[in-house]
Amino acid sequence: MTGIAQEPRPRECVSPYTRLSHLVDPGSFAEFGRHVVARAGTAVRRHQGDGVVTGNALVAGRPVLVFAQDSSVLGGSLGEMHALKIVQAQQRAVEYRCPLVGLVDSAGARIQEGVAALDGYGAIFRRNVQASGRVPQISVILGTCAGGAVYSPALTDVVIMVRGRGRMFLTGPAVVKAVTGEELSGEEIGGARMHSHRSGVAHLVAEDEEQALGLARRVLSYLPDSAWHALPSVPAEPARTVPAVPADQRKVYDVRDVVDGIVDAGSFLELQPHFAPTLTTGFARLEGNPIGIVANQPLRLGGVLDARAGDKGGRFVRFCDAFGIPLVVLVDTPGFLPGREQEANGVIRRGAKLLYAFSEATVPRVTVVLRKAFGGAYIAMNSKSLGADQVFSWPTAQIAVMGAEGAVGVVHRRELAEHPDRYARLVTEYRDNVMAPQRAAESFAVDAIIQPAETRAALAATLRGIRRGSPTFRHDNLPQ
Repeated sequence: MTGIAQEPRPRECVSPYTRLSHLVDPGSFAEFGRHVVARAGTAVRRHQGDGVVTGNALVAGRPVLVFAQDSSVLGGSLGEMHALKIVQAQQRAVEYRCPLVGLVDSAGARIQEGVAALDGYGAIFRRNVQASGRVPQISVILGTCAGGAVYSPALTDVVIMVRGRGRMFLTGPAVVKAVTGEELSGEEIGGARMHSHRSGVAHLVAEDEEQALGLARRVLSYLPDSAWHALPSVPAEPARTVPAVPADQRKVYDVRDVVDGIVDAGSFLELQPHFAPTLTTGFARLEGNPIGIVANQPLRLGGVLDARAGDKGGRFVRFCDAFGIPLVVLVDTPGFLPGREQEANGVIRRGAKLLYAFSEATVPRVTVVLRKAFGGAYIAMNSKSLGADQVFSWPTAQIAVMGAEGAVGVVHRRELAEHPDRYARLVTEYRDNVMAPQRAAESFAVDAIIQPAETRAALAATLRGIRRGSPTFRHDNLPQ
């Protein structure tokens, strides 16, 4: 085509077609907009495709819409026509009611096109929001994602980054140095570690591109094609053995071992494992059917809830509810993390997100109290009072306003001042008479007390018995 640049690809740039071949089923990709170019008169070289490949394909036999940016064409920068191709993929995903997967590798807005490039981003953001909660949206950050471009992945459901290659930042190292005087690398500002540990933007981190695209396929395997479709089911797998949980609350354990003892073997995919690590979230399968897991993690600060856990848990619960994924909640928490820093960080406001998300959810929700459930955190972790369909408790669990030692110190303060030798007996009596799961069961806060080995069967039987009508659009998946 006359006037269209056909330059050799820089050695370090990976072809978008190669990337797509690792994502979609062989032979299933049908491209559209292949011959689109920048409008005549723009101050850029006109390249066929304008730096982005768009089309529809199959992933594990299921339809998806995809786009893959090409960093060899003007750095993958976004101009008017580049944006129009992505917008059409977004529109078709909603129209066809199937997921959208974006492979991101772009230097940001195309400066030469001015406001047209900025408006292109605005159109993409608007379509992200219009698709939210209707069709799954996954962003795979394979290279640079700079400037306003970062907000499109932030509006999607799951962000996957490649370690050492994927980067997301509003302002790059040069601008940061000019404004603040800090000398930081792109990796320090917006690398996978920063976004998976501190900001919470990245849900999953891969070691290379092929693994990242494999993770995208795996995430899709838990999700329906849209809010109007049923969840995908696979043959059931037996679970591993439920491990013994220490009765001594001062001893820690990894709640992921408990998860593995309940769900189908090898099915648990943890999201954001390093962000707000006191709360564990992720997808799994139970009898072949997708579920969402929300669990306190005693390995980290005893499983407390903090401000960041409110953000993480609230968004995940709403994500699952938007797409009809039942929730299994495992509780072992001493409460909300106290302190001036937490109050200043908005633990009230951000913790309320978790309360709101559970209260709003209409999907089946089942809670298991593993060991301790104290104070407001007991409520926030999908208590019966928030609308849980069923609440189970293990025999050694304790449910109360606070731990026995603290409660006795408050309730029996005067008696202990005169008779300090009664402390041990009073603590034992409080545990037996107030905190024991039998008390919660008597007041209908717990439906049944079960043995750990019975947990998988109890959860499966409960979820099989809950029907909530046909799949439909419920609500969006607002970023937290």
